[in-house]
Amino acid sequence: MTGFYSEHAKVWVSVDCIVFGFEEDKLKVLIGKRKMDPGRGEWSLYGGFVGAEESLEEAADRVLSELTGLKKLYMKQVGAYGAIDRDPGERVISVAYCALINVRDYDDSLREQHSLEWVDVKDLPHLYSDHNLMVTNAIAQLRRRIRTEPLSFNLLPVLFTLTQLQHVYEAVLGTEIDKRNFRKRIKEIDYIEKTELIDKKTSKRGAALYRFNKKAFAEDPTFKL
Repeated sequence: MTGFYSEHAKVWVSVDCIVFGFEEDKLKVLIGKRKMDPGRGEWSLYGGFVGAEESLEEAADRVLSELTGLKKLYMKQVGAYGAIDRDPGERVISVAYCALINVRDYDDSLREQHSLEWVDVKDLPHLYSDHNLMVTNAIAQLRRRIRTEPLSFNLLPVLFTLTQLQHVYEAVLGTEIDKRNFRKRIKEIDYIEKTELIDKKTSKRGAALYRFNKKAFAEDPTFKL
């Protein structure tokens, strides 16, 4: 380390991860009780401090990997939070990241290991510090992006029904969508492919299964729903 900037006060930098999942037709976020002071026992997002040899993205990737065991997740920076009194322990600036996962891909033993819970975003309790604001901002970001980016497929299994896809949009947007218009628009999108497979588990009558064609999307990434 050099002696540069020694006249300036030092601050801590952390990352907080807002992990969204889709389950029971609801958008849920992963939270747990803090195991450290300050705020021990309070509901909180999962995060960690940025290492001396890490970039912000590397720190967020590490935290998400520790939390979920999954790699190459959808991840976007939500914003930086630096209110002077946001952390009563030290002067901490946190950079929040939003991640989307398919709940079924998540090893539930890791959730139990970290004492975490999936909570409906509509029933979110009071969280430590400014974590509620982080979640609110992340949802607003998702709502802006979901109509122009294929975000919903990160929350679904590889094969899904149109009803499941519609429910994802409704859960993120927080409003009901007209079924007929939704399906008409979906069938005009080339990279949402209908397969020959039928879902007989969630549909008594049997519903066609679809998939997201990444190659077709790469060739024509125009997306608007």
